Amino acid sequence: MSNTSPTTAQPTAELEQRAINVIRGLAMDAPAKANSGHQGTAMALAPLAHVLWTRIMRYDASAPDWADRDRFILSCGHASILQYAMLYLTGYGLTLEDLEQFRQWGSNTPGHPEFGHTAGIEVTTGPLGQGFANGVGMAIAEASLRDRFGSDVCDHHIWAMVSDGDLSEGVSHEAASLAGHLGLGRLVYVYDDNHISIDGPTELALSDDAATRFDAYGWHVLELGEAAEDLDALEEALLEARSVEDRPSLIVLRSHIAYPSPRLTDDASAHGLAFKPEDITETKAAMGLPDEPFYVPDDVLSLYREAGTRGRIAREDWEQRARVALAGREAEWDASLGARGLPGWTDVLPSYTEADKPATRVASGDCVAALAAVVPGLVAGAADLIGNTGTKLPGEDVLSAKTPGGRQIHFGIREHAMGSIMVGAAHHGGILPAAGTFLVFSDYMRPAARLAALSDAKCVFVWTHDSVGVGEDGPTHQPVEQVMSLRLIPHLTVIRPADGNETSAAWRVAIDGTGPVALILSRQNTPVLPTTAERAVEGVDRGGYVVADAESPDLVLVATGTEVAVALEAAGTLAEEGRSVQVVSLPCWSRFDAQDAAYRDAVLPPGVPTVSVEAGVTLGWERYADASVGIDRFGASAPGDVVLRELGITPEHVAAVARDLLG
Repeated sequence: MSNTSPTTAQPTAELEQRAINVIRGLAMDAPAKANSGHQGTAMALAPLAHVLWTRIMRYDASAPDWADRDRFILSCGHASILQYAMLYLTGYGLTLEDLEQFRQWGSNTPGHPEFGHTAGIEVTTGPLGQGFANGVGMAIAEASLRDRFGSDVCDHHIWAMVSDGDLSEGVSHEAASLAGHLGLGRLVYVYDDNHISIDGPTELALSDDAATRFDAYGWHVLELGEAAEDLDALEEALLEARSVEDRPSLIVLRSHIAYPSPRLTDDASAHGLAFKPEDITETKAAMGLPDEPFYVPDDVLSLYREAGTRGRIAREDWEQRARVALAGREAEWDASLGARGLPGWTDVLPSYTEADKPATRVASGDCVAALAAVVPGLVAGAADLIGNTGTKLPGEDVLSAKTPGGRQIHFGIREHAMGSIMVGAAHHGGILPAAGTFLVFSDYMRPAARLAALSDAKCVFVWTHDSVGVGEDGPTHQPVEQVMSLRLIPHLTVIRPADGNETSAAWRVAIDGTGPVALILSRQNTPVLPTTAERAVEGVDRGGYVVADAESPDLVLVATGTEVAVALEAAGTLAEEGRSVQVVSLPCWSRFDAQDAAYRDAVLPPGVPTVSVEAGVTLGWERYADASVGIDRFGASAPGDVVLRELGITPEHVAAVARDLLG
């Protein structure tokens, strides 16, 4: 059965075809007006979009945040005009004027879909393969909520359109493998097999058998062939895929880019802005549309607006069922959806004394274990490094096909997909994903971290083994430039705590906040500093603070991570020489820079000579320091303390640099 209400009159075949042609007209008109965009894919997939929005997906356009709605992802985000056209037509709040402002400054219709910018956009897509992996994260979140709260509360599907570009990018292979392993049956992807890339036919570089590959991944695969214009065949395939509960589904659809253009169908130029005014006129004539830009007749708009309101009854029914099903568990549900803690959750966070010397990754593991009971949405894991990264949830089930509500997730050695899956799960809601790997491998996750920051996805990247202190594994595993490069990403909160108490405070920031947090954690043990038990909570929240006071300081030493302890020891040496030294921990630059000038000046007094200490590249420290102790080269293979000593991360070297600056 379709998703159409039995009391709704079925549209005629003529009206449906005209409606599809209207979508195709908009797909030509908006990029033409903007002189920028991608027309051909949107035109080819217009029938598929029509079937999804009018016959298949469960949604209420008036309530785009309904928790149990179906999710739609346009992984081939360059075809954004197709999604914008459907959001306008079905009544999500976009106007025809918004379509006319496609790709313009300040418009609601940017070049690629952006979560939080336009109602109805579920994830930010554009970099190919990311949306594919985001959908896997959404399916994980859906399965988790359904297992934990029941199908009266969560029972929906994730749909996506994916392109040959998505399937070519390596991140999709990793994500597809994990999705098959987990048996994510609520995940349905349609592969637009149009044989066209920017450079020409896909056969220039691609000869994969996608159907066989996905079958090997454990997916349910349907090969539709030449059915891109057959609405009933599309509906039948989508309904069959929706009925498969134990595996994700891939529908392989042979489409023809820019169809039905008499000149540009199957032409590689149609991947971009190919349609000249005469091509638009000719194509509209072939479709029986008037040569009028942004033409949307009333009966077509009524058809789609009725489809957009059809889910209201389902939503209202869900609200009643969920209210009953969640009785007594409302706080748990709200905390899960908001990725927050239950009331009083901070009380469980560990604190440490000066007798303790945990590596910050170990302290973070203590936090993760404690938070499981009070942050119900927390799901933690790693890329085959759970024990190494402190992302273990003791006593929790492993997330699997048999236990989809398990909160311990094994991503396998799939860092690329892990990051993107985290972003998708965060945007779905119901899960606070925290997952880790070694900091040096954050490079594999950088596209996902960037999109998390761009779209304000609430997830926690746990990146450990944060310096050359990693030791014997050598320079391939010793990060030197990663921390500074991550600080360059706007809206990514990067925290490098100095000790156990700062690590505990960093988890407060992560859970109280709204966007992504990167925790940068040490492999090696580090002493708990004398003042952090009292000062770290506020100090980390503000990004930086004084850990050792000095009256009218001659010098400031500012450091992050395990190097704060090095700076404190150097300060002690300098104090014995009669120097007045203030020591500052600066775990989060972005939060510190957001403080008022008076606070920043109290922490880093203007005009006072300042030396920075961090076991990484010094580029960037000039904003705070007059001289820097750091590592502007790759590391070396040796015991960690030897590497740190040989590369100058010692109290003696810090004191020497300070003397030179003061001298």
